[in-house]
Amino acid sequence: MSTVLTPVHIAPLVHFLRHEKVILDADLAGLYGVEVRTLNQTVKRNADRFPEDFMFKLSREEAEEVLRLRSQNVISKRGKVLRSQSVTSKNLRGGRRYLPYAFTEQGVAMLSSVLRSPRAVEVNIAIMRTFVQLRRLMDCNRDLARKIEAMEQKYDEQFADVFEAIRLLIAEDDAAKAQPKRHIGFHHD
Repeated sequence: MSTVLTPVHIAPLVHFLRHEKVILDADLAGLYGVEVRTLNQTVKRNADRFPEDFMFKLSREEAEEVLRLRSQNVISKRGKVLRSQSVTSKNLRGGRRYLPYAFTEQGVAMLSSVLRSPRAVEVNIAIMRTFVQLRRLMDCNRDLARKIEAMEQKYDEQFADVFEAIRLLIAEDDAAKAQPKRHIGFHHD
């Protein structure tokens, strides 16, 4: 493999569907350097290794949403991720006649047992590293969200005391304004 794949190359190809991180068959085929048809035929010949939690076919709505939202990632024969803004098609994936398959992390791992080339091994290692890194990032984000929430609660309590003090000061000021003013000096009534 001439280009070393890193999570930076692979992460844009990962989508979140049905509460799973997945990579589409066309993107995997591009990474492995095979045609989509070849990849899917190999998977079908080994269908018993790919239960629904390893691989599933996208619904038309899912496919349209994924393809609409993603920037058009194009994988070159050398496994390099390229960006193209001019790729448009009325059909799915530039004229595909069938809905794409999505492979979960377990499905990608299983691909390494059915695609037995040195390139497949390298690509699978890079993809597994990407999934691990994404999981770590998600965990860090969860931890950060928890810390922010704890700080908000802590400061909300402190600010509640400040707001109560301000409210009391305003009430005292309003009460003072309501009392008749005493005039200083001599008054002739």
